[in-house]
Parts: sequence; structure tokens; C-alpha cells
Amino acid sequence: MAAAAREHRGPPVIIVDNALRERAEQDRPIRVGMVGAGFMGRGLANHIVKSVPGMRLVAIANRNLANAERAYVEAGVRPVRADTAGRIDAAVAAGRPAVTEDAFELLAVEQLDCLVDVTGAVGFGAAVTVAAIERRLPVVTMNAELDGTVGPLLAHRARAAGVVLTGADGDQPAVQANLLRFVAGLGVTPLVAGNVKGLQDEYRTPTTQRAFAERWGQSPHMVTSFADGTKVSFEQAIVANAFGFTTGRRGMYGRAHTGHVDELTGRYDVDELRGLGGVVDYVVGARPGPGVYVLGTHDDPSQRHYLELYKLGPGPLYSFYAPYHLCHLETPNSVVRAVDFADAALSPPGAPRVDVVAVAKRDLTVGQALDGLGGFDTYGVAETHRTTRVERLLPMGLAEGCVLRRAVAKDAVLSHDDVALPPGRLVDALREEQDTLFGLPGA
Repeated sequence: MAAAAREHRGPPVIIVDNALRERAEQDRPIRVGMVGAGFMGRGLANHIVKSVPGMRLVAIANRNLANAERAYVEAGVRPVRADTAGRIDAAVAAGRPAVTEDAFELLAVEQLDCLVDVTGAVGFGAAVTVAAIERRLPVVTMNAELDGTVGPLLAHRARAAGVVLTGADGDQPAVQANLLRFVAGLGVTPLVAGNVKGLQDEYRTPTTQRAFAERWGQSPHMVTSFADGTKVSFEQAIVANAFGFTTGRRGMYGRAHTGHVDELTGRYDVDELRGLGGVVDYVVGARPGPGVYVLGTHDDPSQRHYLELYKLGPGPLYSFYAPYHLCHLETPNSVVRAVDFADAALSPPGAPRVDVVAVAKRDLTVGQALDGLGGFDTYGVAETHRTTRVERLLPMGLAEGCVLRRAVAKDAVLSHDDVALPPGRLVDALREEQDTLFGLPGA
């Protein structure tokens, strides 16, 4: 791509298709490696192989080789097994997709342009992302849990290395990010970035969600993290961190609203939103779902006149929304943005603003080891980063494997004083480095 094109920072949807078409015509595809071959990874593999000319999924790393092979086979191709970077490179050169158990061998492959993390695992995702950044490889992450735990530090490291670390188009945070950029381009000041949910019940467990998970071929723990509010908390935290927003209260406002998202313009206090500098939020049951919304104001009276003419209402808040998010089907857009335009769909530019902290889903006893995301023990809620630091609250992304030093009652927020962290974890070291790098907000 020409230098001018690489410097383009505008909306990507009009240009990424042309970039891919040009690559396809020149037989110069973007070579993608993927880590993780679960439900979402299989969908992404199928999509890239069958529907994205100008992009090639050259290899998949997964601890279970059979699942990596399944992802390719479902896409209509037969991969080769390769246990070293050299053998993966040989397969790429021969035009054969490869699978490996070792993500770090994949990261050592020379013929690789971008890595996509579809693991959803905080600890392993941290190790993979750190290694990719050190190798100066662009990373598209579908790992909101990692991003919401140490994303600001990882983004800082990526900038220092001169590479892009970005959230994935299609996930609700990046759909909000694209909408926020669009709204700001209209001269509207965004004050609410929102997520539309169909269900919110903090006490859901893998047992209650098992039937739903089996119907759709998903993990019960992943489904539980959506149902109990942990996932939406991480998603909105990373939007806040990318755009400098905060949360109006612990857990966000999180209203039930069965009407249209346009009606939300009357549910917020504009002065409060202005004072906070913008908030992230979610609603349960709104139409159209499961999409996202942005509410904003315009300071120019003449433009407010036009906005009312254009059927956006009298203000002071105006509603903008996307009625869907198509997850893995949009992820290739992020790959092109990162590789050809050095543009991140979603990336925190500095210090964290919002964290996700762990709350007891049931009474917890001394000596108990926490089971982590989407489990029986805890759920995550959004909290300001300053409160998290001052009150020494336990980030949800660090909770798994922690051992209780003392009993914690149901619905109490856990603190570092309540638990002993497992020894030697990379993610704990990264979190400490992040706290040191950015300091205490307001201090």
C-alpha cells in the first residue's frame, strides 16, 4: 500500500474491501495466524478460508490439535501437522495450512503478517500477546478479558514496539468504537456508549447455562460469563479505557428497558454525563438488539436545528445505534486495518479508566480456590480504576486460582486482602507493571 494510504485514519469500511481486492489481484494475501480453535475460532477460520479473498489463514495453534484440524476441515481444507516454526513455514510456502499445539512456534514463523487471539484465556492470552508484541507482530484480540485486565499496558508496549494491538471489529466494543468515531465526526460530543443485552442474572452458572451452550455448540463457562454480566462489564470497561469514559456507578446504570434505544435519550441526566466526561453503560431488553448505541450532544444551535429536521429529535441528547454485531464475520476488517493502515479498531491510548472487579456469586469459604470467569464463584462488575486501586479490589481477570484467606459473603466485592494470588503468574506481574507505569489516578 502507498504511504498515504497507510497513514489514513478514517472509517475503514469503505477502504478495507478495496485493500483486500488489490491484495487478491496481486496474489499478495495477508497471512494470518490464529491462536485458539473454539466456537468463535472455528467460525473465523471458516469465514477467512471461504469468504475473504486477499487474506489467508496460514496456521492455527491450539492445545488440542484435533480442534485446530476441525476448524480447517469445517472450512473445506485439510491441514498438515507441524510442530516447529520451520515446518510451519515450509507448509506456508507449499500453500498448505498448518496446525500446531505450540502457539510460540507459530509466533516464530517468518511468513506471518498478523496474529488473531481467540483464546478468551487471560493468562495464556497474556503470554501470547506479549510474545507477539516482542516479535513486532500486529495483534487482533478477541480477548476482552485480557484487555480489561492489562490492556493499557499491552497497548503501551505495542506502541513502543511500533505495532498495532487492537480489539476486533464485530465484537460489541469495536462496534461501539466505530460508532463513536462516526458520531464525533459529525461534530456531536459522545456522552454515553452503550451495549444492548437480552439477559442479566448475576447468579447464572455453568449448570443453568448448560442446555443453551449445548444447543449452540458453545462452552457453558463462556455462556455463563455473558449471562452473569461479566462479559458486558469487560466489554464496556475496554470501551471506557479506549475513549476516556467512566462508569456512573459500580456496575454501570444497567437499566431494564424494553423500548427502542432512541427512547434512552430521556433516561440520562445530561449535566451528570457532562460532569463525568462520558460514561459506558448497558441496557437489558432494548430494541433493536443485540446491538450498541451512542448518545451525544451538539453545542451548535444551528446544527441542532438540522438534527431535528433529520428526525433525531429536539435534543439535547441524540441517539445513534447499530442494530447488530456480527462477531467473527467482521474480524477480518480489523486485520486489514492493522496490517495495511496501522489503524486500531479499539485500543486504550493511556491510563486505565474502568476495571472489572470480582464479586462473590455465593458465600465463599476460607481455603477455597476461585474458579474464575463464567464459573460458580464470582461475577464481574465495572468499577472506576481509581476506586479499584484505592480500595485494593480484586480484578476479575486475576481471580481464577486465587485462594481465599478469609470468608467472603455473597455479593461482596473481593479485595486483594481476601485472597492469596497464585505464585509466578505473568498476568499478575503485568498488572503490577501497569499500576506502576500509570500511577494512581488523581494522585
